[in-house]
Amino acid sequence: PGSLTRVEVSRFADGEVGIKILDNVREKSVFVIQGTSPPVNDNLMQLLLMCDALRRASVRRIFAVLPYYGYARQDRKTRPRVPISASLVAKLMESSGIDRVISVDLHAGQIQGFFSCPFDNLYGSIVMRDYFLSEDFQNDDIVVVSPDAGGVERADKFRSYLASRGINSNFAVMNKFRLRANEVDRMEL
Repeated sequence: PGSLTRVEVSRFADGEVGIKILDNVREKSVFVIQGTSPPVNDNLMQLLLMCDALRRASVRRIFAVLPYYGYARQDRKTRPRVPISASLVAKLMESSGIDRVISVDLHAGQIQGFFSCPFDNLYGSIVMRDYFLSEDFQNDDIVVVSPDAGGVERADKFRSYLASRGINSNFAVMNKFRLRANEVDRMEL
């Protein structure tokens, strides 16, 4: 049976994060649940340091459970002189000692290819399925909307699942016109 391991997270005067594993984890398989949501850099650094500390404490395996994968939107080179940050983060995670990654609804499935260790991408839509099947929707009541072109495949899979259960739905895609990253000028449906 598993148990929670106590961890001490502290800050040094210069802002650095300190991590100390308070329990014996030798030869254990450890699941680290740590999202890399805002503040992204702080949470990512805590994850990396925690995994490094666990590896140095002689754990058998480290499974990183990431409800959100920070830097996922930077998954390709979109113009000159920019990094592929999602790839760099993958390398950092593996170098910290992570043996397997479990995440939810990656921005792009290709991120799994940045890792040499096993990567499980879980789908949040599975949670929504039961709700849609339990409600008495009329066929014209449901519109499955992709928030952008990158989500079309995922949204279409959900719509196909509903159709396989006899629930017809409409489909729409949002088209975002960006001024720059995180700044949308306008959207069209």
